Amino acid sequence: MDTYQIIKTIHIISAAILFGTGIGIAFFMFASHYAKNMHEKYFAARMTVLADYIFTVPAVILQPLTGYWLIVNGGYGAMDLWLKWTYALYILTGLCWLPVVWIQLQLRQMLATATANNTDLPARYHRLFRLWFCLGWPAFLSLVVIFYLMVTKPV
Repeated sequence: MDTYQIIKTIHIISAAILFGTGIGIAFFMFASHYAKNMHEKYFAARMTVLADYIFTVPAVILQPLTGYWLIVNGGYGAMDLWLKWTYALYILTGLCWLPVVWIQLQLRQMLATATANNTDLPARYHRLFRLWFCLGWPAFLSLVVIFYLMVTKPV
């Protein structure tokens, strides 16, 4: 295997991790929202934050690094239209993901407090959860389109 194939494999694996971890933790966080047991909600929030740090952050860093390397060494024009769309969608994904990470930290803290004190969740929790849910959609759909662009490389 040559260097190009190794970097391309790393790029594909990190894209799969970014997408797969994102959809997986979103599912568990969303499902836990409807759980009656506060400890289950708190566990899901803790694991969501941990999974973002362990899996999503490295993938978010690797994607542009390996992507740039592949563009330079793969004979693509850095300003090809399909790549411009990819850049824009990746930035949109990041602009959604950064507040989502902050929201997840806030939700986790509110759940920790409510669990420790055996109290109900504040209204702010529900408002932030709705925002978390809404921000997830453009990020998810952007990644789907990026996958399409990477596969088809339309001119």
